[in-house]
Amino acid sequence: MTATGSLLDSLKESILCGDGAMGTLLAERGIPAGSCFEELCLSRPELISEIHREYLDAGARIITTNSFGANSLKLAPFGHESRVTEINREAAALARKAVDDSGARAWVAGSVGPIGLRGNEAAGRGLRWEDLFREQIAALLLGGSDLILLETFQDPEELTLALSIAKSLGREFGDRPVVTLIASPESGRLPGGAWIGDLLESLEEQGADLVGLNCVNGPQAMLRLVEKIAPTRPLAVFPNAGRPSYQEGRISYGTSPEYFADLGRRMAEAGATLIGGCCGTSPRHIAALASALTGLSPVAGKSHGTVSLNEESVAPLLQETSILDLIAAGKTVIVTELDPPKTLPLERFFAAAEALAKAGSDAITLADNSLAILRVSNFAVASMLKQRGITPLLHLSCRDSNVIGLQSELLGMAAMGMRHVLALTGDPAKGGDHPEATSVYDVNSVGLLEIISRLNQGYTQAGTDLQAKPCLVAGCTFNPNAKNLDTQVQRLERKIRAGATYVMTQPVFETSLVEETARRTAHFGVPVFVGVWPLLNGRQAKFLHNEVPGILIPERVMRRMEGLEGPEGRKEGVEIAKEVTRSVLDHFPGVYFMTPFLAYQTTEELSAFVRSR
Repeated sequence: MTATGSLLDSLKESILCGDGAMGTLLAERGIPAGSCFEELCLSRPELISEIHREYLDAGARIITTNSFGANSLKLAPFGHESRVTEINREAAALARKAVDDSGARAWVAGSVGPIGLRGNEAAGRGLRWEDLFREQIAALLLGGSDLILLETFQDPEELTLALSIAKSLGREFGDRPVVTLIASPESGRLPGGAWIGDLLESLEEQGADLVGLNCVNGPQAMLRLVEKIAPTRPLAVFPNAGRPSYQEGRISYGTSPEYFADLGRRMAEAGATLIGGCCGTSPRHIAALASALTGLSPVAGKSHGTVSLNEESVAPLLQETSILDLIAAGKTVIVTELDPPKTLPLERFFAAAEALAKAGSDAITLADNSLAILRVSNFAVASMLKQRGITPLLHLSCRDSNVIGLQSELLGMAAMGMRHVLALTGDPAKGGDHPEATSVYDVNSVGLLEIISRLNQGYTQAGTDLQAKPCLVAGCTFNPNAKNLDTQVQRLERKIRAGATYVMTQPVFETSLVEETARRTAHFGVPVFVGVWPLLNGRQAKFLHNEVPGILIPERVMRRMEGLEGPEGRKEGVEIAKEVTRSVLDHFPGVYFMTPFLAYQTTEELSAFVRSR
């Protein structure tokens, strides 16, 4: 039986488990950042073979070669551009031997990633996409690959060309199958605007034996993408282990193997038939996934529609009052987070904002493309909130603008009568829905606070006299959930020295942590707004704990939310939030409510609860 027939026949009969990450696993095992991971096939073959064997032992039946970036362009900075054939053949041979020695019914997938340059850019440097792909793919097939895996592509033109070359070469080696994986943002729209459903269908028409998605998204977002598309053939899905977070100079992923496996099973139920892992996954994730997929049979995919809403008219412009002034006057201050939407219809957002303000929120805080996921400009939304008589509090991230852009944004705020700003370093673009975007980071949050302080003195960073003082009210963040709270307190001290006049925390889900936060921050003498997130159901609790950096939900709370859905889940989530809120108000002059996914009725209820005290 040919490799094509064997693999595709198996996909019709059962769900196959793929392997997990190679690069992030090598980094965990001591390979320095910036190394040429692909060259390790030659200099450290035992390390690569060991990882292949671990994935096979975990239950993976597709073993991916360590060759993602092994084309001459990407190998050139390391001086290995002349070793493309050698590296790729050895990458395939190592995976081939691991599979053969294991005795498992498994296949070797020759990994090929995008070139890294657009077609016109490559041509300008005297390179041709076709030559680069052909050299790498031929070597992978010569080394013993059963199939070619074109993964993490976002440019339809580049992927189409790579597919054509892979199919052509595959026929020369006994009709080897080709799998194409797209790195799609959660929206399902690629950077050029293409809808992934259309592209997947086009790839199938052009001969792809298996189409699917990988990277960029954690399991929850990947599940939503699977549910949006209706594959006519088996669908391959390789999600990340949640979103990356940066801790002490290293990238880490927090998704547990159990959570990953649970979502993987749901992907199979939604239409995926080959499921593995991408960045951050390990043999432990794959072992849990393989167990969860045991006994499942392929099913047809499902598709879902979308709803469009219209905007409403705006109210007159009113002047805002500082939350610090409200505290000084003895008022219990409520700040409520309401993320700007990812789509242009804004009716639901403003309906929620007005309901929250009516329920007692003193300010609506607006995230600045949090988690590096594109949303409507919080500056524009803040302006429209002011026209409705609602005080906005803007998050400002250092990721997207240099010091000129940051100062321009701040001066624009002041010119429009907006004063409140929360200074953030910002989540890296690589972990968001535009991973190709550049993260700027001229300064971090401390540097931004210093810029704000200087503007408040009437001068720009370059020393230009503003001839006025904007009187911005600057805040900073604090994470009580961090493993090393001493380090967080030290960072908070630096932020306050730099000019922070209030503090907003990540969400807290237990009263003991509220009390510890009060004890550790009392000496700073600035208002602290502890974050309170009302959980909606048990699934959301698992998602937040596993996939959102900075959020840690205690096991006791997890047990309380376990299995709860609908009204029961919301009721228990609100009760937990009220318990935390009581503790917050016993220690602090205000509270910071986080609205879960525009489900504003929960935060509306909590605001009414505070005002009734």
